[in-house]
Amino acid sequence: MEHIRLPKVENVKLLDRISHRRRRVGTLYLTATHTIFVESEAGVRNETWVLHSLVCSVDKLAATPSGCPLLIHCKNFQVLHFIISKEQECHDIHLSLQRLSQPESYDELYCFAYKPNVDEKERRQEWDFLDLKADYSRMGLPNSLWKLSPVNQHYKVSDTYPADLFVPESATPPVIVGSSKFRSRGRFPALSYYCKDNHAAICRSSQPLSGFSARCLEDEQMLEAILRSNPRSDFMYVVDTRPKLNAIANRAAGKGYENEDNYSNIKFQFVGIENIHVMRNSQQKMLEVCELRSPSMSDFLEGLESSGWMKHIKAVLDAGIFIAKAVAEEGTSVLVHCSDGWDRTSQVCSVACVLLDPYYRTLRGFMVLIEKDWVSFGHRFSHRCKHLVGDPKEVSPIIDQLLECVWQLMEQFPCAFEFNERFLIAIHNHVYSCQFGNFIGNNQRERIELRRFLSFP
Repeated sequence: MEHIRLPKVENVKLLDRISHRRRRVGTLYLTATHTIFVESEAGVRNETWVLHSLVCSVDKLAATPSGCPLLIHCKNFQVLHFIISKEQECHDIHLSLQRLSQPESYDELYCFAYKPNVDEKERRQEWDFLDLKADYSRMGLPNSLWKLSPVNQHYKVSDTYPADLFVPESATPPVIVGSSKFRSRGRFPALSYYCKDNHAAICRSSQPLSGFSARCLEDEQMLEAILRSNPRSDFMYVVDTRPKLNAIANRAAGKGYENEDNYSNIKFQFVGIENIHVMRNSQQKMLEVCELRSPSMSDFLEGLESSGWMKHIKAVLDAGIFIAKAVAEEGTSVLVHCSDGWDRTSQVCSVACVLLDPYYRTLRGFMVLIEKDWVSFGHRFSHRCKHLVGDPKEVSPIIDQLLECVWQLMEQFPCAFEFNERFLIAIHNHVYSCQFGNFIGNNQRERIELRRFLSFP
């Protein structure tokens, strides 16, 4: 509340996005968590609530004869255009909203202010992770080929990985640790999905620290262990989701990609998904096209094409299709990685799982999938979704692209899914709303530590 300069402004106009001639008049309220517009005309009480966590930007435009415009863009693509009569009032609201929408520490997020009328037991459950062991059990794990490894307990091997990880039965702790030291951020190859029908697996990791010539015996043994865990195939794919030029550039920094000469029986494949900066710029261009006033169809389609957004969605889908076909049709295991293994890798593994397994096309299953390949495996939600004030270059619509990919699949195969686009929209809203603990923080370890802000241990 200390950040609110002006809690209430009367005679505020809310303009219609389609026709600026239509406007509603009412009172604007600022609370600790929401901006609320209450329409006061015609005896009807319509309310518009905007969660501060969802606010992406607040722009105070030049004053006009009718008042001072305030434009609010939200992370769920809602746009609100207010006209405030007095410039000083607009200035106070602008400064208040800028601070309220840019929390500086985790304890300012909505999930810590949100106090539902439930008992402590239920409140605890809201902060529990989904039981991913049940999902791996559904896949038939552990078995004689794959085991649950304690190697990352207390996050001592990789602080961005989950504590519980499935690895090949033949992978010893020294091999796993040695492989982790040869992988960016210690993110060694670990199981994402197992097909019990043919023993093919999808594993994920970060890029190797190979530079131009370095090699690691333990990392080579780790990939050999993944290959041996699929007795029906004599080779495996290694899929680098980056454009080849990007991966080559990383070699100059001591990173890079696997050399087929050093690894036994692998087939290496680049799939060419662009980095977070390209994706951020593409989405911004696409949104600018969507916000054009009365564009012609040709202008809209040309703008959409030039944004590159659909091209990037196709690249993610194509990569997921390649992996799904490798597993389902060839019976071949696949190792997937990008640079650090928490952006493009999560996208591609998720799309492949949706294509391969009907369970992930159910309501419960899709939530489990996001928990597994995004929340648990350390997608950087706080950075990518700008939950806190930070480097704007770390923001990118990576999870947005997954939801778009699933929507595109739903459009083609609507009867294959238990849910519709409203479920995807609800997930998208809550990824950015910070109402729940699942999507805050950048990894499992951080989320466990964030429980200290709650009243229970």
